[in-house]
Amino acid sequence: MEMTKTQAQHASKTKILDAALQVIRAKGYSATTVEDVCTAAGLTKGSFFHHFKSKEELALTAAAHFGAMAGGLFAQAPYRALHDPLDRLLGYVDFRIAILQGHLPEFTCLLGTMVQEAYDTHPAIRAACDQGISEHAASLEADIAGAMKQHGVAADCDPKSLALFTQAVIQGAFVLAKAKHGPQVAADCLGHLRRYLEMLFNRPKPKE
Repeated sequence: MEMTKTQAQHASKTKILDAALQVIRAKGYSATTVEDVCTAAGLTKGSFFHHFKSKEELALTAAAHFGAMAGGLFAQAPYRALHDPLDRLLGYVDFRIAILQGHLPEFTCLLGTMVQEAYDTHPAIRAACDQGISEHAASLEADIAGAMKQHGVAADCDPKSLALFTQAVIQGAFVLAKAKHGPQVAADCLGHLRRYLEMLFNRPKPKE
């Protein structure tokens, strides 16, 4: 069935956003050009400027697009069905390790990539990245609070702060993956994060 004009416009905008996710994660925000994104999307600059006034506007929309995609991915992940909140928290880390697949631009974070470059020169991009990372961290807070209550962790362990700490480890792991040009170092870092959480919540190691 032939697409309507509205559907076609939505499809072309989505192509541009998907292309931006890949190109910016590969080249960085500053080095990425409108031409790069159009080439990756297979569309013209006319199509680009029909949807976006500038590269910065694209970056802001791409940040929201990336957040929505990530939110859907994690909401449907298998660990969400686990009963114990600690199992869900550890399952989240395991899931993050499992999706370290493919080339670097396929698993690294658009938000972390952009904010490292643009935090001082593009305040709107910094704010959008902060919002996206903070919202993702907030999605872990209920499980952290539930795990603290169920497993008797000291009250001075703040769920919000611990949720942000997980993101600090993950973003740092992505930086090391880029530096070493491969995912193994990121997987190792997340393995250490998992062991830290096990110790924090007094989770005994399974018997051999």
